[in-house]
Amino acid sequence: MQTDTYNSPFNARYASKEMQYIYSPDFKFKTWRKLWIALAEAEHELGLNVTQAQIDELKAHAEDINYDVAREREKLVRHDVMSHVYAYGVQCPTAKPIIHLGATSCYVGDNTDVITMREALLLIKKKLVNAIASVAKFADQYKDMPCLGFTHFQPAQPTTVGKRATLWLMDLVMDYEEVCSKGTTGTQASFLELFDGDHEKCKALDRKIAEKMGFKACFPVSGQTYARKLDTIVCNCLGLIAQSCCKFSNDLRLLQNLKEIEEPFEKNQIGSSAMAYKRNPMRSERIASLSRYVMIDALNPAWTASAQWFERTLDDSANKRVSVAEAFLATDGILDLYINVTSGLVVYPKVIHARLMSELPFMATENIMMDAVKKGGDRQELHEKIRQHSMAAGAVVKVEGGKNDL
Repeated sequence: MQTDTYNSPFNARYASKEMQYIYSPDFKFKTWRKLWIALAEAEHELGLNVTQAQIDELKAHAEDINYDVAREREKLVRHDVMSHVYAYGVQCPTAKPIIHLGATSCYVGDNTDVITMREALLLIKKKLVNAIASVAKFADQYKDMPCLGFTHFQPAQPTTVGKRATLWLMDLVMDYEEVCSKGTTGTQASFLELFDGDHEKCKALDRKIAEKMGFKACFPVSGQTYARKLDTIVCNCLGLIAQSCCKFSNDLRLLQNLKEIEEPFEKNQIGSSAMAYKRNPMRSERIASLSRYVMIDALNPAWTASAQWFERTLDDSANKRVSVAEAFLATDGILDLYINVTSGLVVYPKVIHARLMSELPFMATENIMMDAVKKGGDRQELHEKIRQHSMAAGAVVKVEGGKNDL
C-alpha cells in the first residue's frame, strides 16, 4: 500500500476483496471489451460486414488490457472510451476498423455500470442471506429466554431475547425482498444507419447484446443513457439495508452497556488505550458509522437524476463514479461486520434474569389491575393507587438505593 498518497478506507479497511474487484479497473475495462465483442458478434449475426476472424481476434485480447497504451492515448485525446478503443485496436489490427461500430460512449459506459451494479447486488444478496441466517439462528437459540422489554428505553412488558432478535431479522427480510425486486443503452441513430433504416434489426441487435451479457430484457425507453433514476432506486435499496443494520447496532450497543449481550471481543483485543478494563462495541459502532454514510450517500443519485437535461448531460459522471461505487463498498463492509457480530454474540443469562426480576413487580401491576376490576374494582381508582405505590417503590430504588418493594 502506498503511504505517500490518499488511500480509500474502503480498500484498506472496510470492503471485501470481492466487492473491490467488482469496482476495479480490471472488471470495468474487461466488461468494456466483452461488450465490444458482443456488439461485433451481434452485428456479424445480423449481416453487417464483420468477420469471424475479427471477432476471434477481439476474443484473443479480451483479458490482457494494455493500460499503458490507453493512458498515453487519453493524455492526447482526453476521452476515456476512445483511448481504450485505440488501445484495443493496437492489439487487434484486423478488428480495429469495426471496434465500437455504430456505438456511442454510453454503449460501454452505461451498460458496464448496469452490469457492475447487477454483480454488486448479487454479492449483497448473498451476504444478506448469510446475515438473515445468522440472526435467525440466534433468535431460535434464545427464543425461550425471557428478558425485560423496553419502550422509550424505559422498562416495559417482558419479551424474550429471541423475540427481540426477530425484529432485527424482519428488517433484513424486508431488505432482501427489496433487493430481489430490482438493458442496453445508447442512441440507435448510428445502428439505424448501419441497418439501412431497418428498425427490427436494431431491436434484434439490442436483444442479442442483452442476452450475450446475461440480461433477459432491455430498458424499454432510454435517451442516450439509461434513466439515472435506476441509480437512485439501487442506492435507496442499499440505504434500506443500512437502516436495518444501524438499528441493530444501536440496540446492541445499548444491550452491551446493560451487560446483557455483547459483540465478540478477541482475547488480545484492546478496548481503550486509557481504560484497560473497557470492552468498547467498536464493530457495532463501525456498522452505525458506515450506515449513516450509505443513507446520506443515497441523496447523490437522487440529485443527479433530477439534474439531467433532456437526453443526457455529463454532470452525472464524476458524481456517480464515486457515489454508487462507495454505496456498494460501504454496504458490503456493513454486512460483513453484521455477520461477524451476530455469529459471535455473547449472552449473559444471569444479568438478563436479574434485570427482569428487579422490574417484574412493576410489570405485574397491569395484570393486578385487570384482576381487581374483574372483582368489582374501579379501574381509574385502582390505576391511581397502583401509580402512587409504584412511584414510592421507585423512589426506594432510585433515592435510597434499596430493592423494589412494590
